[in-house]
Amino acid sequence: MAYVPVPYALPRRTEAEMLEAAAGLLARMRTRRSCRAFSDEPVPRELIECLVAAAHTSPSGANRQPWQFVAVDDLAIKHEIRVAAEAEERESYARRMPPAWLAALEPLGTDAHKPFLDVAPWLVIIFQRTWEYADSGERTPNYYPVESVGLAAGMFLTACHLAGLATLTHTPSPMKFLREILRRPENEKPYLLIPVGYPARDCMVPQIDKKPLRDVLQWNR
Repeated sequence: MAYVPVPYALPRRTEAEMLEAAAGLLARMRTRRSCRAFSDEPVPRELIECLVAAAHTSPSGANRQPWQFVAVDDLAIKHEIRVAAEAEERESYARRMPPAWLAALEPLGTDAHKPFLDVAPWLVIIFQRTWEYADSGERTPNYYPVESVGLAAGMFLTACHLAGLATLTHTPSPMKFLREILRRPENEKPYLLIPVGYPARDCMVPQIDKKPLRDVLQWNR
């Protein structure tokens, strides 16, 4: 069934207004950091719901919206996730990661110990649905699911930051345990585990720089 076309219009701004808005956004996004030390201060469920709704506006292949957000604040479930994640991380640091990867992580000071999975008030897990089930029970594929879920994840991280919350993109690998713990169906694959909350009062983050814009932006050919 074809979509019904509806008018599309954006509020018109002057060039100066657009540049001012873009510069303001850039300034705010430059303060975004990955947080590994969270406060246990509660974050309202309504706020998480609104932030997920913002991410849910993301574009997707054929508008299939192949994402599932699972928001966890239950202490027992969070601890179960931590135990499973740390088990996988210990294996990764001890045997799976090649020396070059470990060397790249060394300046960040990370290891298999992940207390933030207990402390952060929310764990938001994003799943990728590779296929759907039709009414007939047959599988129907989703198109560009990896790219689509990546877009939604980026919008969620941005929404959290602009709302004043800290996040971390945590990817213990493999992540099959998340589907088992959260009782998600077989057509969903864990994509990203995101602790969400306020940074701890004594939170410190590494001083890092981004590549110069000239290294990541090309104009025409």
